Amino acid sequence: EAPLRGMSPFCCHGLKGHGIISTISLVRKQEAKARTQGRRRNRMIILGIDPGIATVGFGIIKAQGAKQSLVRCGVIRTKAGQRLSLRLAQIYSDMTELIDTFQPDAIAVEELFFNTNTTTAIAVAQGRGVILLAGEKKSVPLFEYTPLQVKQTVTGYGRAEKRQVMEMVRRLLGMDKVPQPDDAADALAVAICHARAASSLLSQLGGNVCSTI
Repeated sequence: EAPLRGMSPFCCHGLKGHGIISTISLVRKQEAKARTQGRRRNRMIILGIDPGIATVGFGIIKAQGAKQSLVRCGVIRTKAGQRLSLRLAQIYSDMTELIDTFQPDAIAVEELFFNTNTTTAIAVAQGRGVILLAGEKKSVPLFEYTPLQVKQTVTGYGRAEKRQVMEMVRRLLGMDKVPQPDDAADALAVAICHARAASSLLSQLGGNVCSTI
């Protein structure tokens, strides 16, 4: 099947300041037109998220059966030194814009895991909270996966190294290069994890539902 109209095979973009960069607004009309043509059975658009406060990775893939392809990936960046409330507001606003633009069928978010630095963990957890809120407000089904689940699903080994995960993301999505930055690659891995989990569930339930796993 041809890629979504207006989407290049590999395209990562950064989001800075208040609001999404202009390239996202440029694809709105093409995306709306593609959606009006209808989606095929078992086809899903999945938005994967690697939570953060300074940088939030996002990866959008199209999944159909056992095959996944890249739609778009990149990061949301907030300014160091800003009040936390402003950074959270920007993450929420940009997440809402991503959802409105790409109309995902599901949002997959990685769960947090911290050994040290409680202060950073709390800030990132707050960022993750507004990400979940954005999805809930837009009535998009939300799914959460641990880092171990993501690694196990993408590489077949729950203790895989980061470089192994990134290389498998590249291979599974048929990309020439490993996606950059790392946060975007991590988000794509989360999206692939959900695509594979959902594909298994869909086959069990008849192929026409999106349900919590």
